[in-house]
Amino acid sequence: MRVLPGRFVLGVAVVTVPLVIALLGPVFAGPPPAREASFTGGAGHWFGTDFVGRDVWYQVLHGGRPVVLTALAATVLAYLVALPLGLAGALTHRRLVEELLLRPLDVLLAVPSLLMILLVATVFSPGTVGLALLVAVVNVPDAARLVCATATEIAARPAVEALRMQGETWWRIAVGHIGRSMLRTVAADAGTRLTGVLYLVATAAFLGVGAAPDAADWAVMVDRNRTGLLVQPWAVVVPALLIVALTTGTNLLFDAALDKRGRSHGGTSVREA
Repeated sequence: MRVLPGRFVLGVAVVTVPLVIALLGPVFAGPPPAREASFTGGAGHWFGTDFVGRDVWYQVLHGGRPVVLTALAATVLAYLVALPLGLAGALTHRRLVEELLLRPLDVLLAVPSLLMILLVATVFSPGTVGLALLVAVVNVPDAARLVCATATEIAARPAVEALRMQGETWWRIAVGHIGRSMLRTVAADAGTRLTGVLYLVATAAFLGVGAAPDAADWAVMVDRNRTGLLVQPWAVVVPALLIVALTTGTNLLFDAALDKRGRSHGGTSVREA
């Protein structure tokens, strides 16, 4: 019988609650309760009311989906750009082409991600889609560099040289062999990167980027309700705990996956020796 690693089980336990609330919360939220006085409890409100008298639990049920979907969209968009850039940079035989493809990314790498988002937000106010695009853009350079480094190492193997000598097309070599060989590495990086993206999306929303000041968003709830923390703490504590559980649980899951992969490779090396 296969025993699951304790870190994996803990990750699943931690991430399940915020993930279920984020994805299914709006389905079961029902109609919005009547507004009451700001930062009060009781009167049918499980976790009291927020800064404008709205039911906190109702806002929590609606506030997770924007965070999760924006983070997932940003991660996918980042790799849709990073994968072809990294592969092209690794497999081109022209130094000038590689420089033109990858060198501009170094400019983005030199600027902290959150600072870049805040600078762009001073020019125009991005919505949820705009925030996903911004987060994706700031993650492209690092992801593209990783793809390029991994693809370069695989491209130097004898198997790839044999494919070239057989006259295989660039597409078949890049996607059919190199892309498939680097799938585990990219998947592991994507999992780790998703944790960082969740943090970045939540922080940006907390600072008012990509979300309206009264939006049903966990990060916005933490920001807007902190003035009543000592009066009605649940309006801040509940969404904050859900954000922490989501990022921590995701990190634990991918840490367990990476640890399992590392032990598997180590065991293979011993057997092969």
